[in-house]
Amino acid sequence: MGNQVEKLTHLSYKEVPTADPTGVDRDDGPRIGVSYIFSNDDEDVEPQPPPQGPDGGGLPDCGDGPPPPPPQPYDPRLHEVECSVFYRDECIYQKSFAPGSAALSTYTPENLLNKCNPGDLVEFVSQAQYPHWAVYVGNFQVVHLHRLEVSNSFLTDASQGRRGRVVNDLYRYKPLSPSAVVRNALAHVGAKERELSWRNSESFAAWCRYGKREFKIGGELRIGKQPYRLQIQLSAQRSHTLEFQSLEDLIMEKRRNDQIGRAAVLQELAMHLHPAEPDEGDSDAARTTPPPRPIPSPRLEGEDGEAVAH
Repeated sequence: MGNQVEKLTHLSYKEVPTADPTGVDRDDGPRIGVSYIFSNDDEDVEPQPPPQGPDGGGLPDCGDGPPPPPPQPYDPRLHEVECSVFYRDECIYQKSFAPGSAALSTYTPENLLNKCNPGDLVEFVSQAQYPHWAVYVGNFQVVHLHRLEVSNSFLTDASQGRRGRVVNDLYRYKPLSPSAVVRNALAHVGAKERELSWRNSESFAAWCRYGKREFKIGGELRIGKQPYRLQIQLSAQRSHTLEFQSLEDLIMEKRRNDQIGRAAVLQELAMHLHPAEPDEGDSDAARTTPPPRPIPSPRLEGEDGEAVAH
């Protein structure tokens, strides 16, 4: 068996059989030895209404200063992290803010409906929130993993007021046919909690479109190596790379970066890449390349607020 595993590690990524050609993953049962932990990572926090006064109206203006500035429109370049994902030497995901790229433009839910076709992946984004992914299945509806359950909702409801975009081109895998993508999504409507095999809405939606087991919890062998690399673009000339054993771990870190925002990610990395001046003769403190961040325990994004280990 050891020789077989060693042989597998030397195959190119495209040679590894990761899904049934029909788009139906037949390994639907729980995986032995994999911990399933459900916890709250606030992916789908409901927008909070503005504070109200005793009469139900807005709070009175108690000062003579100028009114607060209007909220700024959502700008992906200000809030999101430009990054690429590699499996060994193959780029399998890329979010780029290159000039002329319109792939990351966002739209109101009503306008987004005019751009969707069955089988498309949709991403809803908002500052300081986890991005929420869904599969458009037609008739103004999406299927998405929401609050520990795969649900069928109207796109405008699933958005919760957030702006959205079609993100078919972020992952570079070969997609299944639109009918297979829709079939994968609809087949899991109603699945909840212990029946789920995905940590978050992105992993579920991507699995529906590409059929790869790497998007599932425990979908890959952990053999001590770290074949996945998350390359974070710090500036036009500088980047920093983190390594991971599995795609699902990498996706969790990527989503965390989107939730805390670009400025916080750059500040966090700066603390590691530019530590305080070391004492004279302390060679270890002068390192500028930090070890990879700790990988969080497997968990599923939701809103129940409790962790349930399987």
